[in-house]
Amino acid sequence: MFTAVTVKLPKTDFMAISSEKGYIACGAVDINLFNEKLKERGIIAGRAVGVRSIDQLLNAPLESVTLEAEKYGIHPGMTGKDALLLMV
Repeated sequence: MFTAVTVKLPKTDFMAISSEKGYIACGAVDINLFNEKLKERGIIAGRAVGVRSIDQLLNAPLESVTLEAEKYGIHPGMTGKDALLLMV
């Protein structure tokens, strides 16, 4: 149902958890880019900052979400886990 990935990078890690509809990710994703320059793609995504593990990503409050995610009831402040359940 969901796929979780961690990419080890120099001085940081990238983390994301996706479903067939959308995903949540660490602070490395640019929600403003999705909302502005890539708006036509209708990306459903949320961003949590300060997370260092997949478990933290699931339980952290989302700092920002895309406009398309808001159409599914996903909003800043909800946990990553709750957001993913709305992406099924």
